[in-house]
Amino acid sequence: MNTALQPSTSMPWFDVNKGILDRRIFADPAIYKLELERIFARGWNFVAHESQIPATGDFFMSFIGEDQVIVVRDRKGDVQVLINSCPHRGNTVCRAEQGHTNSFFCSYHGWNFDLDGRLVGMPGEEAFYRKDIDKAAWGLTRAAQVTSYRGFVFATLDAAAPPLEEYLGWVGRLGLDMMASKGELEVVDGVVKNRLKCNWKLAVDNLYDWYHVGVSHGSAMRLGLLTTEGNAPDSQMVILGEYGHGIGGPGISEAQFADMESRLVHGKAGEPQWYDRTGINRLSAEVRAELGPVGYRSLGHPSIFPNLWIALTNQICLRIPRGPFETELWWFTMVPKSLTAEQRREAVFVATHYFGPAGLLEQDDGENWSHSTRGAQGSVSQRRPVNYAMGIGQDRVYEDSSGQSAIETVVNEHGQRWTYQAWQEWMLAEDWDALKKNHSQPPRGSV
Repeated sequence: MNTALQPSTSMPWFDVNKGILDRRIFADPAIYKLELERIFARGWNFVAHESQIPATGDFFMSFIGEDQVIVVRDRKGDVQVLINSCPHRGNTVCRAEQGHTNSFFCSYHGWNFDLDGRLVGMPGEEAFYRKDIDKAAWGLTRAAQVTSYRGFVFATLDAAAPPLEEYLGWVGRLGLDMMASKGELEVVDGVVKNRLKCNWKLAVDNLYDWYHVGVSHGSAMRLGLLTTEGNAPDSQMVILGEYGHGIGGPGISEAQFADMESRLVHGKAGEPQWYDRTGINRLSAEVRAELGPVGYRSLGHPSIFPNLWIALTNQICLRIPRGPFETELWWFTMVPKSLTAEQRREAVFVATHYFGPAGLLEQDDGENWSHSTRGAQGSVSQRRPVNYAMGIGQDRVYEDSSGQSAIETVVNEHGQRWTYQAWQEWMLAEDWDALKKNHSQPPRGSV
């Protein structure tokens, strides 16, 4: 590694024991370039949902870091992930965000590629190339591995990456299971996209942040979209997994769940509670078994490292990097196919008014992240590290006999610290072998 990119000898980028973070990681172009190589090009990245490409020739345009990729259903019914760059001059071979096609055509010189990325022809192949080009060697670049988990399509550009389910671990799988347990899903047409002047990591770590809700989202509370009790409860559950995956946010006790079940299933007396709307999906014995004895009590936000947020508003979001000072947010609304027309309208309404174009939440957040990123660019301000020390050393990990574990506590920054600890390990590892050997296991005991 370039020595200029090394963390200082007096303090790493992130001091795990003190919760102190070097602010340069939000502004240094060299660090950003290394992130594209060691995190995005190496890791498994969510690129699409199978419902977006149901038939042969259906495609959806996505990104792995700053590599634009085409997710397409090929003639065998398999999902291909192809880098959208013609090997002749680098021009894109597809410019639509989503659609259906029989092949991909380069508008520069007419090279034509089949749905699996194979080069199948070009103008003047005989007259100009004199039949002297190895078409098998000049197809579109394919992702090294493509795998689907419960309809969520992931791809990695690194052939050495472990299998997807191993990479996700039980925590990453649990996060996806929380969404998939609602039934067979489909993506509502129209991915909401917007850009913010912020570093992508700030948009990622905020999903664990329940400290800001009462301050940043005061306007949403005054309008009645949020309530303090229901959207910033003191009762928190943090679940941490390998490679940086985690789930953070509200959690309920077994007694609270039993109370909810008594009221909603058996019709017994009792006041409605803030967790009823989210927890009602967990009342099924099948879903509880699927999510596990700890997982079914978590009502928080799953984070799939590096940049996928699963929001319990029937939405998921990619935080796509666009340089060290800009992030593009892609919000997908996902609904069970079994919903009635009225239920579907309600689900879309909720998505639109929480994190959609009429939303009040990430509009507040984006202002904060943008100013935090700006503060990391000053020659003097960036010398001052930032503090992620809330609750450090004050809590313990509860370990269930099933193998699931969680930190059950008040509002905290355990999830943010876990994200930056993992980020640092990814950045320092030369390859997958090094990352597998040196990445931290989820904590046990005191945290």
